[in-house]
Amino acid sequence: MATSRLLRTSAALLAATALLISGCSSGSSSPDDEASPGRTTEAGAQRPADEPTLAPLPASTPASLRSYYDQKLSWHPCASSGFECATMKAPLDYSHPGGGDIKLAIARKKATGAAGQRLGSLLVNPGGPGGAAIEYLERYAPQPAAVRARYDMVAMDPRGVAHSQPVECLTNKQMDRYTETDQTPDSPAEVNKLGTAYRDFAKGCASRSGKLLSHISTVEAARDMDVLRAVLGDKKLTYVGSSYGTFLGATYAGLYPSRVGRMVLDGAMNPELDARATNIQQAAGFNTAFTAFAADCIKHKNCPLGTKSTEDAAQQMSAFFKKLDAHPAATGEDRKLTESLATTGVIAAMYDQRAWPLLREYLAQAKAGNGRGLLAFSDSYYERSPNGSYSNQMYANPAVNCLDLPPAFTGPGQARAALPSFRKASPVFGDAFAWAALNCAYWPVKPTGTAHRIEAKGAAPILVVGTTRDPATPYSWAQALASQLSSATLLTYEGDGHTAYGRGSKCIDSTIDAYLLDGTVPPKNKHCK
Repeated sequence: MATSRLLRTSAALLAATALLISGCSSGSSSPDDEASPGRTTEAGAQRPADEPTLAPLPASTPASLRSYYDQKLSWHPCASSGFECATMKAPLDYSHPGGGDIKLAIARKKATGAAGQRLGSLLVNPGGPGGAAIEYLERYAPQPAAVRARYDMVAMDPRGVAHSQPVECLTNKQMDRYTETDQTPDSPAEVNKLGTAYRDFAKGCASRSGKLLSHISTVEAARDMDVLRAVLGDKKLTYVGSSYGTFLGATYAGLYPSRVGRMVLDGAMNPELDARATNIQQAAGFNTAFTAFAADCIKHKNCPLGTKSTEDAAQQMSAFFKKLDAHPAATGEDRKLTESLATTGVIAAMYDQRAWPLLREYLAQAKAGNGRGLLAFSDSYYERSPNGSYSNQMYANPAVNCLDLPPAFTGPGQARAALPSFRKASPVFGDAFAWAALNCAYWPVKPTGTAHRIEAKGAAPILVVGTTRDPATPYSWAQALASQLSSATLLTYEGDGHTAYGRGSKCIDSTIDAYLLDGTVPPKNKHCK
């Protein structure tokens, strides 16, 4: 059972079987209305905007923060060869800088080209919230070569994530039970069990993470990025953010528009959306991705969902999930493949069409009684290691989401009432998305943010990238963010999968590389295939 759908780049899918994590932010301005006036509706139609606009911070650095901006980093070799690591201090609470510090982990790979050709630092973030940026940098960001040659590649694990004082919530055994909880309850007893799971999860986070839970918002993480920019000696921030990393980058641009350098926001989020709209639109995005997978699957004579039509394939998938709800499949270990774990595994594979052949194989195996493959997909989604340990990404994710925005639903009754609209968006995944949006109702810390526009007036040109059949961040979100940001240009990839940069399109890669290296902004409405 996903605590909340994650927004993260799919770069690790095939390298680790399926490190693919779905996404949504958790928030709503009005729990009692399906779509509040002035917000994007669940169907995606725009209404007159009444959201507040993120206001920039003062251009001058407050005296109370000067010691953080002036600090010197002590670099040392990382465990990974060729990388340097350091620890940066930031105030735990920016409104009270003297109330304690938080330590943030940083890594960099210095530019490989001649010193005179160096353009500065390029900060990367893979998304989440909860994605380990340093791990991403060490595994995937040392490409492409031309960019690597001219930039110091830099990553900082955001506060509460990975090596930066991580949020902790459950023991590994407790997390196993949590992920197996039925996320599509069919009876009052199952609804109560789901609510208890969310409540216990929240209590675990409160007891294990304490006051940290109140200070890991996206705004605070963006402010940390500005401290890092200054400490690295860069006048402006050059940044590539994927998935949720686009929200983090856009937030930085809104707070510090004059300090924006070259900024790529790939697989963009729409900060105007409340949680109900976000979750329903994302459910629709996964429905689009599943339809594309089904259309490909039924071309194969051995498709485990039949060869009739995409509609029939969807019905067979739903029937398969229902069967697992009653009779979980064996996996060759103590854990069985439950409906919730299978749903998570299938959702994970929607992130990248390169996973589709494996998904066909694993679905066939599971229908024959062997759920091991789909369990592996689910485990990689949750970043569960073979030894049974979990990373903290599924703890940091709801911790940030539930702080950024108010809960989508205040109780099970509202989630149940919203089921028809979720099912309309996605007959296969709608119920799971609706009930997953309930998690923040039990959160122990009150939210500090709300849905808003980000205009970043005065910022340098920003490149927003959207994929037409992106399951986790629908293309309409990229269109919306590009229309909000005053200096944005939208670059479109006509294809499948989550995010576009570095995933095989020469058109996309060359366009983004030219922007990062030369500042060349592509023409408006440029499309790549």
